[in-house]
Amino acid sequence: MVTTSLLAQLAESPERTALLLDVDGVLAPIVDVPHEAVVPEETRAELRRLNGRYALVACISGRSGADARRIVGLDELVYVGEHGLELEPEAAQWSDQLRRFAASVDWEDVEHKPLTVTFHYRRAADEQEALTMLEAVAARARHEGIVARFGRKVLELRPPIGAHKGTAVAHLLGERGLERALYAGDDTTDLDGFRGLDGLELAVRVAVSSAEGPPELREAADLVVDGPAGALELLRKL
Repeated sequence: MVTTSLLAQLAESPERTALLLDVDGVLAPIVDVPHEAVVPEETRAELRRLNGRYALVACISGRSGADARRIVGLDELVYVGEHGLELEPEAAQWSDQLRRFAASVDWEDVEHKPLTVTFHYRRAADEQEALTMLEAVAARARHEGIVARFGRKVLELRPPIGAHKGTAVAHLLGERGLERALYAGDDTTDLDGFRGLDGLELAVRVAVSSAEGPPELREAADLVVDGPAGALELLRKL
């Protein structure tokens, strides 16, 4: 089986291999209130085991790195937050403009991060109406030079800087000289993470699927698993 072969090839040389993992929707189940997300203890135990075996186990998240660390609960892993923006010093220059823009939007469920702002609509009474309103917000943000990107029941606003999960992947692999890696994600921004593996000696792209997930992610993946439970089973094979 091709899937088993790819995972076996990664596992043959763990000292040369990186495991790069999104957090929400991959390690932690999606919840209505983002602050309440948590990585299950059985998944945490696998991550602890893998960290002792592989050259790198890193979490690349849309959350801040500190919040991703809190959710995962393992200080020994490597964390890169806000889709790689934490690795770009110039991103902080946009923080005030993003805060001012967010304050101009009449929206209740807003998540303020150090470098980005996220508007959630998972708990909206009418999701379609909420999406229509946020599409107008996105258009206004783009007019002001802010990057607006939709994901799983969210609209995220970020600085117009060429940083994303793919640049974070390239940074982590490059500074360690690693040419073999697995990346697992569940949302549109993880397509950047997939592209960050281009040109490696061995690359495995894993789509953690859900009803909300983008079909493009599944189409671009080498392997598709079903939700965080499927991601856990994959980790156990490594």
